Amino acid sequence: MSNNVPRRNFSQIILGRPLETSAAPHQAIGKAPALAIFASDALSSVAYATEEILLILALAGTIYFGLSIPIAIGICVLLLILTISYRQTIFAYPNGGGAYIVAKDNLGELAAQTAGAALLTDYILTVAVSISAGVAQISSAFPEVQPYRVFIAIGLIAIITIINLRGVKEASTTFAIPTYFFLGMAFLMLIVGFWRWATGTLEPVTGTVMIEQVVRPLTLFLILRAFSSGSTALTGVEAISNGITAFKEPRSRNAAKTLVAMSSILAVLFLGITLLAHAVGAVPSEMETVISQTARSVFGEGVLYLLMVAATTVILIMAANTSYADFPRLAALAAGDGFLPRQLTFRGSRLVFSWGIVGLAAVASLLIIIFQASVSALIPLYAIGVFLSFTISQAGMVVRWRKISHMQPGEEIVAEDSITRHDPRWRPKLIVNGVGAVVTGIVMMIFAITKFRDGAWIVIIILPSLVWIFFRIHRHYRAVATRLSLAGVTKSVTARSVQTLVLVDNLHAASIRAINFALSTGQPWSAVHVSIDEKRTADLQRKWAERMGDYPLVILPSPYRSLTQPLAEYVQQIRQQDPEAYIHIVMGGLTMETYWEQALHRNSTLAINLAFRHIEGVAITNIAFQLGHEQGQINEDEHDGQF
Repeated sequence: MSNNVPRRNFSQIILGRPLETSAAPHQAIGKAPALAIFASDALSSVAYATEEILLILALAGTIYFGLSIPIAIGICVLLLILTISYRQTIFAYPNGGGAYIVAKDNLGELAAQTAGAALLTDYILTVAVSISAGVAQISSAFPEVQPYRVFIAIGLIAIITIINLRGVKEASTTFAIPTYFFLGMAFLMLIVGFWRWATGTLEPVTGTVMIEQVVRPLTLFLILRAFSSGSTALTGVEAISNGITAFKEPRSRNAAKTLVAMSSILAVLFLGITLLAHAVGAVPSEMETVISQTARSVFGEGVLYLLMVAATTVILIMAANTSYADFPRLAALAAGDGFLPRQLTFRGSRLVFSWGIVGLAAVASLLIIIFQASVSALIPLYAIGVFLSFTISQAGMVVRWRKISHMQPGEEIVAEDSITRHDPRWRPKLIVNGVGAVVTGIVMMIFAITKFRDGAWIVIIILPSLVWIFFRIHRHYRAVATRLSLAGVTKSVTARSVQTLVLVDNLHAASIRAINFALSTGQPWSAVHVSIDEKRTADLQRKWAERMGDYPLVILPSPYRSLTQPLAEYVQQIRQQDPEAYIHIVMGGLTMETYWEQALHRNSTLAINLAFRHIEGVAITNIAFQLGHEQGQINEDEHDGQF
């Protein structure tokens, strides 16, 4: 192997070789793989959206199950409104960000951070819910794995995390197969089902016991509740507008086409499954899902039925990948604005936002552990956040159209994230967004009210708390920027005296190397030893007298066996004598090949750094002494003593 080619370490074996920054354009993806990455959440919702409608209508009795069809049509109308809105958003904000950027540009920072908190929370819950739902499907087929569902769920999260850390192109290739497999099986079920329905050979479902419910009167609120529950089919619609930067050029056009394709597929599948479920008499049951009942009636209990169940299980698990595609990008946007830790803006070795991916996996895993991978416990927390972001996005676009209404032809306003131009069709677009804002706002309120006791109160508390944390982080970054700013301040660039202190624990090759570094600086220096063990100190003084001659050695007694306190007091004494001087602390440290070998040594560098972090004018340098297995014998002139 050439000396210019680095060895592959464990992380590179798992994640792949690092990619150069110049390779970023080549990591962009086309429409077909993008559909697999960004649409898996939305498309997977057809597996349970119809069942959510029937579950609520069951409260009024099975005679009202026919209402599921007009309710599904109403949800598809809302889907159309959202699709038009987010298509407009894609062209208006080509750098992505969705509701976050729309709110920031039109409604202010508070609305933007509220939308950001809602979406980030929903992405985390999407991972927890979809993985838990997939594990529930697995444990239904294999009851013996039921006690291990939490471990299985965390294992699945780990696998998806690693695939996403390998890069966008790797993830799109990996997840395209199961996504398109589900689409193929779902459309096959619709084709066969409607053909059998038309020919009179479609048999009603049998052997399923409906979940027991206390029958209530049919009210408008109950219908609205069924509508809101079925609207979980719309979760994930915003994903493409958030991730425009992942698309190949022309990005906005490709993203818009993918959005229209996703919404069209979603509407056909949702309406088709709802119609077939009504035709076969599917009912909400604790023993079998509605989509499973429908597939069993259409295909019988043969291979095609098993393939449909397998495809549904896989797409439920794959739905988590939409969050992996969008959470890191949205977190990076918020971090770039100073509302989340700056580390979230850093791209890893494979040009993905690694900190965001790992953070998403960690929090989702924690939720799964807390709620024991229970879908019924997690689902009440779900969808409130995404409908809040829908509402904010629609309201923001209404404000944008109102701004445009006051502009003259040819006039434009250039902002950081978009260019606003006059649009003669602003009125119908404003009406679409206005209606969308009202409807999604109503759905969000119904969600919050009907699921409040079941756990939605947690989200209602978490969202304001997150917004408060975001602004606290922002205030910190602004304070730091103010302290570091040179605006209006005359800063003189002058040389100051430097006093170098070389920490010496014993006289050996590592300490000799540190002393050589101090000598090379040409600045005054002295060796400092913190005396914790009198015998060790006496041994050092003897060696020093023999080997180092007249070079200075300062002994600092430490009766309480502290390494840092006597050193800090000594530094303060020096600073009192010369307040303008810099104190340069030089340490010689051993660097081992493996982590476990490194753990066997004192590793006092961290303690020294922590001790001096609040003292101005102190610089700490660690002169590493690499002690590798392949290293031969140490030069006798550098070694005397014990490590």
